[in-house]
This record gives sequence, structure tokens and C-alpha cells, in this order.
Amino acid sequence: MDAASTERILNTLPLLNERQRRLYLANEAKAIGHGGITQVSKISHVSRVTITQGLHEINQENYKPQHQTRSRKQGAGRKTIQTKNPQILQEIDQLLEPHTKGDPTNPLKWTSKSTRNIEKTLKQKGYQISDTTITDILKTQGYSLQANKKDLAIKPSHPDRNAQFEYINKTAKEYLNAGNPVISIDAKKKENIGNFKNNGVEYSKKHEPVETLDHDFPIKELGKATPYGVYDVFKNAGFVNVGLSGDTAEFAVESIRKWWYMMGQQVYGGVKSVYVTADSGGSNGVRVELWKVKLQELADELGVSFRVSHFPAGTSKWNKVEHRLFSFISKNWRGKPLVSLAVVVGLIGGTTTEAGLRVECVVDHSEYRRGVEVSDVELLAVNLQKDVFHGEWNYTISPTCTTN
Repeated sequence: MDAASTERILNTLPLLNERQRRLYLANEAKAIGHGGITQVSKISHVSRVTITQGLHEINQENYKPQHQTRSRKQGAGRKTIQTKNPQILQEIDQLLEPHTKGDPTNPLKWTSKSTRNIEKTLKQKGYQISDTTITDILKTQGYSLQANKKDLAIKPSHPDRNAQFEYINKTAKEYLNAGNPVISIDAKKKENIGNFKNNGVEYSKKHEPVETLDHDFPIKELGKATPYGVYDVFKNAGFVNVGLSGDTAEFAVESIRKWWYMMGQQVYGGVKSVYVTADSGGSNGVRVELWKVKLQELADELGVSFRVSHFPAGTSKWNKVEHRLFSFISKNWRGKPLVSLAVVVGLIGGTTTEAGLRVECVVDHSEYRRGVEVSDVELLAVNLQKDVFHGEWNYTISPTCTTN
């Protein structure tokens, strides 16, 4: 072909969709005659098979270009593995969940398993998938490659830290299979109520930002709000009790009580045990005696046992309430001043995700005293049974009497 024809083809191709390119190149090849398919294929870098297909289309008797609006026939093209095997996403997630590293509150996750190893494991399960496809799926699911980061404390982590993670994961699956609830609990950091700057950005008219106070000193009349979260792990449902008093063990147990009466019993009425995952510190910490005493009171009131597992010190961000509930609440109210209690409740209750998260929020006006001491008699009355594996982290508090 001459230079002018070559230039014409190369300048025209970028303007066409898939079908138009196919038919255009077929017409160019037809005009050349013998050897036209080969010449056009070399210039355009489009396969001979595609150009031949175009020739078949324009040679058909019923060919009507003005009626052809699609590049392909309806439903044509190779189906993705997600379409053919919808469960592939769950399979990959199950492979990665125990091995996920880093800060789970970050929307980007990363994994120590290579795509080649994932490919090998999935093929052993009967899936035909390439490491390239796995890479694409991981990107859409929020994973990314990450370099090492100097972020570890000098003090070494507990030697059984990972074993505790696996123990919690195993116990949670047992409760799921038995139809019993698994809840993750924690208190979010206190928030000043008032027209204070809230981190994050939102769209607004240019040069018209929301104006807030130039200081962060609390306003005594408005106070502070402490959101305490109860996250139902397998129902993807959150409950937040917004306290205006101290973050105490009594407040923590009261938040569980409110969750049960407002959400839990509607779904799990009749169950005899609830699995609770919590941090090792704070109002629901391992060494907090009032936490155990108040949880015993709730167990007696509901006639339900509470099996508790604490995450090792320094690993609170792995508690699911952090990255499946609190992180989305923070995103929902970013850039919005929490000017009133009503705004706090509205923004928390309005938090949703594409995965179907729903959140209920209530205000707790009760006063909770700090520094409440527990007597030896009260502590001995707690019906606590320690697990064989790290009984200081894992234990069950059962009712001491039968409720009506």
C-alpha cells in the first residue's frame, strides 16, 4: 500500500468503535484485492481473523449497515469469571482474610499472599483463573501493593498474638454455624459538640467553605459525645449508643443491653449465647472488674451467656467494629461540623455502605460515675469460666439464675 493509504487507515482507526474498525478494515482489504487482508493487518495491527470476519459480514445478503448500532451481538463477548462463578469473590476473600496485613481502618488492604499462590490454590479448587485476572479482582476489592513501613513499637508483640487472632476467627465461625450472634464492641473517640472543624473535605461552591470556630476548646453547655459501637459481624449491622457522660464499664454494658433490646432479640430471640470481641483496654478491658460485674448482671437479666474474647494489647484496630463501622461513620461525617447532638445522631444513623451496612443510633442521657470500686463479694459472684487457651483473654460469663 502507498503512504497515503497507510496514513488514511492509521488516522481513521482511532475514531471508530470495535465494529466500525472491523468493517472499515474489511472494506480496505476488499478494495486491495488479493493479499489485502495481510497488508491491512500489518498496518493496523488488527488480526487477520477479525478482518476476515468483517468481510463475511459485509458480504452477507441481508447486511444493512444503517440498522447495525452495536459493536457486538447482544450478550456477545467472553463472560468474566465473576459472572460465571459469583462465589469466586468469596473464595478469594476467605483466602486473604487471615493473612491481611496493615491498618484495617484504611480502605486499601494488602496481603502477603502472591497472586501466583492464590491462582494455584484456586485451581486446586477447580477454578480456571489466571494471576492477571486475580490482580484485577484484587484492585476492584480495594487491595494494593504496599512497601514496608517503619511503624512498629520497640516493645515486642505478645508471642501468641496471631494465635489469638486465629482463635477468635475459629470461635466466630462456630457461633455463625450455630446461628448465634457475634458482636464487636468498642467506644469511638469523644467528639466535641459545636461548630468545630471536622477533618475531611466535601464539595461546596468555590471560595465558599463552611466557616467554623478558630479554636477547639470544648463548649461546656454542649459537652462531648462518646459513640459506643456494637457491630453485628455476620449481619453487617451496627448499633451506636451516644453517651454524654463518661466512657465507663457500666456505659459499655448498657450499650450492649440497648443493642439487644433494640436490634439483637429481634434477630436472635431464643439464643443462649452471644460472642463478644473487645479490646484489651478501655472501659471493656481485660483487667476492668466492673466490666465483668456489669456483664454478669446483664447475663442474669437476659438469661444469656456472654463469651468474651479480647484482642491482645496494641491490636485494637483489628477489632471489626473499627474498620467495618467506625471508619464508615468517620467518612460519612468528614468535613461536617458536629454542631449539635441531633447532627451527631443523624450522621451516624445515616451511615451506609454498598455492602449493605445499616446503623441505628440512640442517645444515652444517663450519668455514669467514674472510679466505681468493686468489692470482693461482687467479684466472687461473677459466674466466669476461663477458656483453656489464654483464660485472661477468653472467658464466658453465664447466668447465675434462670430468668422468667
